[in-house]
Amino acid sequence: MSEPPARPTRRRLLVGLTAAVAALRAGELTAEAAPSARPVPDSVPVARAGLQPASLGLPDPTTATLEAFADTMVPGEKRYGGDVAIAGATPGPGAVQAGAVELLNLPDLGIGVLLPELALLVNTRALAYAATHGRVLLPTQPPFVALRFTDRTALAGELLTPGAPDRQLYVLLALFAAAAFDTAAHLHTAVAIRQRHPGLAWIGFPAPGADGLWRFPAYSYGRRLASEHPLTTPGGHPA
Repeated sequence: MSEPPARPTRRRLLVGLTAAVAALRAGELTAEAAPSARPVPDSVPVARAGLQPASLGLPDPTTATLEAFADTMVPGEKRYGGDVAIAGATPGPGAVQAGAVELLNLPDLGIGVLLPELALLVNTRALAYAATHGRVLLPTQPPFVALRFTDRTALAGELLTPGAPDRQLYVLLALFAAAAFDTAAHLHTAVAIRQRHPGLAWIGFPAPGADGLWRFPAYSYGRRLASEHPLTTPGGHPA
């Protein structure tokens, strides 16, 4: 009988998440490989867009926990009446609708195998929080999911406080939620706009020109800040 695989250490979790964030910043992803890189039918409301747990290949408690954490970072409205992962703290789409869990599962990032352990860490802290604050949690839901939104945000504040145990892990996990909403990091930006990505649509991210490129003839400060150096290459790099 083969032995079960060893659980990833906190160091491995930190190294994996750090490498994944570095890949995001370096633009080393294959956007077309993202699970949500598919057209969203016009009949599907923006707030319901996104993948369901079964399609992600993750245990439901893991998916629900990651969704609840992402929703705490960038809240949104519930996708359906019985949605427990999303607290529904604010109208409009949040990180979950924007693809936070899909981003975490992007094959190029290589952290899919770490997600159950990350969810376990979050739920362990949620259990401790509930015990110290007298909260009664439904046993049918993962502990973090079972917390009220006010408690989720309070716990998140503790997890992200400088000097808190495993803070770096939770900061990196929060970065993925923000990146999914603000930048559609798991998709090519032009593709995300064509698919009406909830986050980009909500913040009013501009569409590209007819050739698929972005140009900004109007300067955000109302004036040109500097002239282009005459030796600048066509790609925008210094000579």
